[in-house]
Parts: sequence; structure tokens; C-alpha cells
Amino acid sequence: MKFLKNTLMLLGVLCVVSTLIFAVQNSTDENQIAKDATMVSEKATGYKISAIDIPDDLNFAGEAVPFEDPEIMERVDREFLVNTYWQSNALLLMKRANKYFPIIEPILAKNGIPDDFKYLAVAESGLENVKSPAGASGFWQIMKTTGREYGLEVNDNVDERYHIEKATEVACDYLKKSKEKFGTWTLAAASYNAGSYGIQKYLNAQDVNAYYDLLLGQETGRYVFRILAIKEILSHPSKYGFDIAKEDMYTQVPTFNVEVDVPVTNFADFAKQYEINYKILKRHNPWLREPHLNNNSRKKYIIEIPNKGYYKESK
Repeated sequence: MKFLKNTLMLLGVLCVVSTLIFAVQNSTDENQIAKDATMVSEKATGYKISAIDIPDDLNFAGEAVPFEDPEIMERVDREFLVNTYWQSNALLLMKRANKYFPIIEPILAKNGIPDDFKYLAVAESGLENVKSPAGASGFWQIMKTTGREYGLEVNDNVDERYHIEKATEVACDYLKKSKEKFGTWTLAAASYNAGSYGIQKYLNAQDVNAYYDLLLGQETGRYVFRILAIKEILSHPSKYGFDIAKEDMYTQVPTFNVEVDVPVTNFADFAKQYEINYKILKRHNPWLREPHLNNNSRKKYIIEIPNKGYYKESK
């Protein structure tokens, strides 16, 4: 009995000690959690998820958005929320815009197209030479038949839909014709997405004459609103919580032009003449679709070559 009594006393002492240790550890853990929470809170200062303050004077190419219609306000709000809080994508668009807008802007100005249409190119492709499931290609997402109709060379060997300057000229021609046909820049923009025939069909069926009065399919119905959001966010990034330094932006590599009016049998060998490789040559001339140039007609092509010494050869 004495042994049992002593054992029970020892167990009691151990239980008390264990409880005290647990209490101390628990207190320590709670203190650490509190410290960690404070640290996270301090790091997160200034970041918050909130509604977007949309400017009252929002417009596309000088054409005001009719905010008196609550449904229009909701559609604008949706695009602002989606494009503001998709931060990684917005940052990429800002970086690319810094690189490519200086090429697009003077072409739009020369053709009398409002500067806002550079944001249409952003909405179409994200300023990348992508190809859609329907076959539209390049920054301006031009269909093969449309490209040829407007004078671009489009084949397996050369596809000028990927030539940013020439594709921008085609987009300008298309938009000018659409503006003449429909009377407003918003309808011209919508027709770029849905086609001239498609927009005319909607206008006739619904007996209206303005983009904001049309009931459209999902893609075209969001199209101008998405462009409006992209325009505002890229024009005033800090207002929407983006902090990006000039040195973090993408920039153009300085180049010079080389005229070619003969076939080129091997662009890898051609590139070596200028101390670059085939990949770099293609990066600057994405409209060259194959590693050779047929050019049986002896057409004159302008090939961009980066300035000597800009790229260092990989070892």
C-alpha cells in the first residue's frame, strides 16, 4: 500500500509539472502567433480588397459611357474588378505596353484612329503574337482572309499578320471603314470583335443605333467594357494599387534593317552573319514562319537585326 501511495503521489507531481510545461509552451506559442500576426499585418499595410472607384468621366475615344443605366454600371464594374484584381496579368500588360505602345501609337495617329484603340490590341492578344482557335493571329488577331483582303502576305512561309507595323496598318484601315459604316467608335470597336456583318445584323434586329443599347453575346457584350477597364488601369496604375518602376518595364531592343530581295536557304546561317542565332532572328521577325525564305518573286523584305553586341553568345 505504501508503494502504491508513493507511486500515486509521484504521478500527481508529474501531472502538475506536465500541466505547467504545457501552459508555458502554450503561452509561448500564443505569443509567437501574436508576433507573427503582427508581422503579417505590418507587411500587409496598404493592401486591401475593396470596391473599385470608377471615374465618372469614363469614355472610349471621346464617347461617354451612359452610367445612368444601372446595367451598364454593373458591366463596367465587373471588368474593373476582374482586371484590377488579376494583378499578375495587369502587371504583364503594363510591362508589354511600355515596349509596344511606342510602335502602335504613331501608326494610329497617322491614320486618324483615336489613341484609345491601342487598348483594343491589348484586349485582343495581351500584346503577344498569339493564334486563336478560329485562326486569328498576331497582336491584332487578324483572320487569314481579312489579312489577304487588306494586302498582307499570308502563307506558310511568310505571315505578315505577325508583323506589328503592317498588322497595325490593316487594323487602322478596318476601323476607319467601320467608323464610316456605323458612325461611332464604340460600334467600330465592337465590329472588330464580331465582324461588320454581325454588328449590322444585331442593329437591324433590335432597331437601335448605339453599342450600349445592343443586347450582344457574351464576348462582344463585354468587349468594349473590357477595353475601358484596361485603358483606365494602364493609364493610372498607381490609382489601382500597382507600384511598378520604370526599370521593371519591358523595352525595345535597338535594331537596324537589312533588305533581302533573294531567297534565303537557311536563316540559321543568315543569322550568324550578324552574330546572332536563329531564335533571336525570329524574335525580331516573327512574320518569318519557316527557317528559310522562298521569295521566288524576288520581293523586297525588310528584316530587323539587333544592334551588334546587344546579345551575348551563350557559352
